[in-house]
Amino acid sequence: MTVIGVVGLPGSGKSEAAEVAAEMGVPVVTMGDVIRAECRERGLDPATDHGTVAKALREENGPDAIAERSLPIIADERAGNDTVLIDGIRSDVEVDRFREAFGDSFVLVEISAPFDVRAERLDLRGRDAGADEGGESLEDRDERELGFGMGEAMEMADVTVENTDSLSAFRERIRALLEEGLEAQS
Repeated sequence: MTVIGVVGLPGSGKSEAAEVAAEMGVPVVTMGDVIRAECRERGLDPATDHGTVAKALREENGPDAIAERSLPIIADERAGNDTVLIDGIRSDVEVDRFREAFGDSFVLVEISAPFDVRAERLDLRGRDAGADEGGESLEDRDERELGFGMGEAMEMADVTVENTDSLSAFRERIRALLEEGLEAQS
């Protein structure tokens, strides 16, 4: 059984990788869902308060709080599946928590794309490449994510999947990774 963690900056392709996994029948545990649920519990709008709540959860419960809250969900999915994908890893502390929980069964995949490519993708999706009303700019999101320790998490990756070509080429690389394992990326 394999637990694949996905890490990367906003707009790099993490959600697309998760979509490929889901299409293949691989369960996807999205750490952001933990944050969105907490936003709703606090009476806040997940669209505008996601970053604030993510930071608050980590301050209140420790830097691995979101990973810790995700563990039971991952365990449930692992019970009936050979592979589970975790979308939304944000820090080296979270990587350490998952490595502690899953040992050699845990594989960390970095999805990488340059800033200008990510900004263009977010702009096409109608998202926050520049500062938008009530939201964060991509620069601000990058800064927040890196502040959580995402840079260190990306450096811990077992493999990096570059996402600079066509969407179909990227999806094929993710499909190969899920079917063949790390050898597909060599």
